Amino acid sequence: MLDSPSTLQLTKTKPLTPIKIGFLESWRLVSLSYSDPLKHTQYLNQKYGNVVMQKVGKLEVVHLFGADANRFALLNPDNTLSNKKAWDQIIGRLFPNGLMLRDAEDHRYHRRLMQAGFKSKAMRGYFSQMAPQIEQCIADWQPTLGDKQVFAYSKFKQTTLDLAATVFLGMDLGPDAKKINQAFEATVAASMWRFPFAFPGTLLWRGIRARKTMCDFFQPMIGERKTSSRQDLFSILCRAKDEDGSSYTDQEIIDHINFLMMAAHDTTTSALTSMTYALAKNPEWQDRLWLEMSGLEGKVLELTDLNKMIETEWVMKEALRLYPPLSTLPKFSNKAFEFEGYSIPADAMVITSPIHTHYSPNYWDDPKAFDPLRFNEERKEHKRHTYSWIPFSGGAHMCIGLHFAEMQIKLVMFEMLKNYRWSVPKGYEMPVQQSPISKPTDGLPISLCRRQ
Repeated sequence: MLDSPSTLQLTKTKPLTPIKIGFLESWRLVSLSYSDPLKHTQYLNQKYGNVVMQKVGKLEVVHLFGADANRFALLNPDNTLSNKKAWDQIIGRLFPNGLMLRDAEDHRYHRRLMQAGFKSKAMRGYFSQMAPQIEQCIADWQPTLGDKQVFAYSKFKQTTLDLAATVFLGMDLGPDAKKINQAFEATVAASMWRFPFAFPGTLLWRGIRARKTMCDFFQPMIGERKTSSRQDLFSILCRAKDEDGSSYTDQEIIDHINFLMMAAHDTTTSALTSMTYALAKNPEWQDRLWLEMSGLEGKVLELTDLNKMIETEWVMKEALRLYPPLSTLPKFSNKAFEFEGYSIPADAMVITSPIHTHYSPNYWDDPKAFDPLRFNEERKEHKRHTYSWIPFSGGAHMCIGLHFAEMQIKLVMFEMLKNYRWSVPKGYEMPVQQSPISKPTDGLPISLCRRQ
């Protein structure tokens, strides 16, 4: 157990007090929380323990560390914590009323209606649409190999946006693709605002304008989608009804599709980029995965083949452990509660950090190492604690598109490995921006060569 300073040596149920640090140290920690959440959380945990309160202006920010903290926050007994109050402060003006920004019965109601878009019949349809599109898209990387180097992040981002348009919107964005991609980029970037006022030229101002662009794009389509028999997610949401025949309002449809489009292509882009980097640094795993995939019947994947890609799944899980798309999960305390002998106040920002748990030696052997075998049936390191590996969140807010994301990642990796080998220069280390969504700051340049 790590020792805590005297300000945090608290007896059971004693109120938690903020750590006592100077202004410069406080500013350094706030800056570090933006620039390097892993280093920030490791510093706090090592110096102060599993329960740490910081004062940020008038706001009390409480960090809870460890898999038990993840379990408490994600299972959220008695609705002690609020997703909405926390995420509204961060992205409420950019993605208002998305599924992640809802609580309790309101969240359950909206999730139940949305679930229609992720049932097995819908997933089979998505697979049949995505497989040929991904095959063509990845093969089209070849003409760009003048210097045999491509920027993987931008390639994946365009691919996942095109797929999201096909599957979620049932359309080819065509000339609107650049505009919509820029709008999503602006809204996600605006979630990192440092200045909370939307004055012209600020990140937040640009994000709010970009949101209006997306709303204006989707609004005219809703009427036709409500009466259509189309099976894309947008149309399914337009027609979704509960047991009493109630349906989403037009604004709720727009809010949900905005958020889902962002979540579907940004987080999947992050995961694919991390996998690509890990495989470039460990080329023996490229050969190992291709050997697994080449053992499947035929050169085109069938839906049933996905479950046979076991080692591919290990690599995906290891990449998500090392580079979780969301490094931190903020919530807000609706009421005071107790955790590990500390009394946490109401109206505090309560933060758990997947990235911290993913690198904790309490749950993982040699946690900094890339080692997909830790997920095999012999070692099962991820089962040492149910909440030590949480790249898809958990509990009631478990990612609704989890299986869709896995399906898309395996399809893309199959085509990547079928077509190419790739590498990065010796000694290269991918520079990572961990917030708001993990991505390489240099776009991850990789060198490609055609697989014979």
